[in-house]
Amino acid sequence: MEKIINVAQYIFNEYKRVTGEIIDEMKLQKLLYFSQRETIAILNEPLFNEMFEGWKYGPVSREVRTSYTTDGINYETEDIKSESKYIINNVIQEYGALASWKLSALTHKEISWLNSRKGLKKEENGRIKIQTEDIREDAKKVRPYDYVWDMYYDEFDDYEAVV
Repeated sequence: MEKIINVAQYIFNEYKRVTGEIIDEMKLQKLLYFSQRETIAILNEPLFNEMFEGWKYGPVSREVRTSYTTDGINYETEDIKSESKYIINNVIQEYGALASWKLSALTHKEISWLNSRKGLKKEENGRIKIQTEDIREDAKKVRPYDYVWDMYYDEFDDYEAVV
């Protein structure tokens, strides 16, 4: 299991390597969420244990929020496993070119975010935790794509669907 802060630093570095640009915090937060969802969809387990909160613009990790800088994560981080990198790299390929506001809009369709917003006004950030079981529900509706092999995971001969 990874730590969210290490995953955030990896996304920060990989996004910069791929695009030549510094990722803004909103995009980083959304790519973290999608990395969590895709890992659950593929491996049937979370990428990290830390939880998001359902803020008005989508899922937010307070730990990442307080340590993000335009130079990277202002926290001592460690490398993550190659299996995690593989999934995250596919997430960056899938969603990285989208504008931060578009990613925010996508997260607003997620069951997990909608459930965390119950009882809140539209303009309120809120502090309600997004439940991993709700992300698991969101993961059921995705069809993960592998950009290295240029095919969906369920097209691999030895792929076993996780239900």
